[in-house]
Amino acid sequence: MKMAMMLPAKESTQWNLAAQLGIKYAITKAAPEITGLNDPSDYESLKKVRDSFEKTGLTLYGLEGDEFNMDRIKLGLDGRDEDLKKYCRMLENMGRLGIKMLCYNFMGGVGWYRTDTDLKERGNAVTCGFNIDNSEKLPVKVTAEQMWDNYEYFLRTVIPVAEKAGVVMCLHPDDPPIPLLLGYSRIVISADAYRRILSMSDSPSHKITFCQSCFSLMGCDVFELIKEFGNRIEFLHFRDVEGERYNFRETFHDNGPTDMVKLMKYAAKYAPDCVVRADHTPSMAGEDNSNLGYAVLGNLFAAGYIRGIAETLNIKFD
Repeated sequence: MKMAMMLPAKESTQWNLAAQLGIKYAITKAAPEITGLNDPSDYESLKKVRDSFEKTGLTLYGLEGDEFNMDRIKLGLDGRDEDLKKYCRMLENMGRLGIKMLCYNFMGGVGWYRTDTDLKERGNAVTCGFNIDNSEKLPVKVTAEQMWDNYEYFLRTVIPVAEKAGVVMCLHPDDPPIPLLLGYSRIVISADAYRRILSMSDSPSHKITFCQSCFSLMGCDVFELIKEFGNRIEFLHFRDVEGERYNFRETFHDNGPTDMVKLMKYAAKYAPDCVVRADHTPSMAGEDNSNLGYAVLGNLFAAGYIRGIAETLNIKFD
């Protein structure tokens, strides 16, 4: 297993803190609004991001999230083929630069979404959550059938390019994993959806981001799913939530209902080559909650917690 941390694409104190924690691998989002550069379909822009991490002693292992506007691809709109060509150039650039993993999602119209951003966690830390009653109800803009068609079209186009480039694409669940959000149908919301998705291709570049909390919110037995999906799990998002898919809140990693020690033990046994990173931590004293889920102190706590579990289980990170 490898331990990574989600870090900003521009050099910051977080880079130094990650290195001081003994973390070797960075995950970042290299979208233009963050980097001030062109999107990663431009080779020189992506190279600048990669080289900046290397100067600090960190290896940029993967990109995560939408690196440019994906609406035309996800919603099947005019112009998607043009955007898919850009997406394929990004994959080729990643391969040339040794960036091995892309954590992507297929949430159309709206990404990961929370209705509440000022909920209280232990010791008055600030966390976020979702309550369907606080979410606006809008007419259906795209059906589930259309989303499935759009995803299959996308997958057929990009997986051969990813495989040739040596890049592993790992699909993140919809968050929250509910069938309709703000008028947009969502399809990556169940274990059966993943079984269908994995059956579409057996390419070594077609894998999963196992976001434990999303699968828990689906009502799944996460431990049995780790056994089932096994080495199709490329990326483990280590987090926990309290509640169910229509009403939940994020917790500290040691303050939720999941046996996180068991989770790490199963991941090490059944997906031993996966990359693990902490995800969606509360904001702690002295921090605001503007960087939702990614404030510095919570991530430092989570990194230490993961390392402690790993040492207890005699798990060695590469």
